[in-house]
Amino acid sequence: MTSPEVQTPLERETIDPLDELPGEVEMSLFDHLEELRRRIFYSLIAVAVGCAGCFVFVKPLVQILEVPAKGVKFLQLAPGEFFFVSLKVAGYSGILIASPVILLQIILFVLPGLTRRERRLIGPVVLGSSVLFFAGLVFAYIALIPAALNFFITYGEDVVEQAWSIDRYFEFVLLLLFSTGLAFQIPVIQLVLSFLGILSSKQMLSGWRYVVLGAVILGAVLTPSTDPLTQSLLAGAVMGLYFGGIGAVKLSGR
Repeated sequence: MTSPEVQTPLERETIDPLDELPGEVEMSLFDHLEELRRRIFYSLIAVAVGCAGCFVFVKPLVQILEVPAKGVKFLQLAPGEFFFVSLKVAGYSGILIASPVILLQIILFVLPGLTRRERRLIGPVVLGSSVLFFAGLVFAYIALIPAALNFFITYGEDVVEQAWSIDRYFEFVLLLLFSTGLAFQIPVIQLVLSFLGILSSKQMLSGWRYVVLGAVILGAVLTPSTDPLTQSLLAGAVMGLYFGGIGAVKLSGR
């Protein structure tokens, strides 16, 4: 048995293979900037193609987004208002369709600087983030938007005729859809923080009072409407996601 005094530095310091950089290649600052420029260029091309494709089919997309506003008449209050609404809908939809390509470009850019341990996290994070984002879109479309619109319609139905600006309506709908999708990323963030050793499930659970307060504030900030029902639904969803994320972190043994 070799004593500690005569152990070689290699014997005293063993590096976990998971913490190594596989295929490490030295890159200059100029090479990094060139790589970043190329990844951004590919992402912009994907967004442009997605937006152009969605603009071709924008009318069916607009009709789908009008479904939650049952019984409401939409007005074009200025020349070209519907055209600019079409551009907004095509833009948001194009970004959504191009998001897999954008994620791929981000991964390819950061991959050379990740260890084997960190690379093992990429697949679950990307898959979980994508699933939760689309789940947020579905939740907003099925629950949040109808609840908010029903509140506004029933509140003034005996006093005013329901005729809304097409531009204002889509600003409301698109903002609520994407803000809800982003809010649904909470469990992914929790798992990443736990994997990096920043927070444990016990620490997350100990701050539940602040989470409840933060969820209420987040519900008020992210929802473009001021009705309490929509804010409560989003706040409840955020709290459910947070505590679900704690459960997932606990199951992972952290």
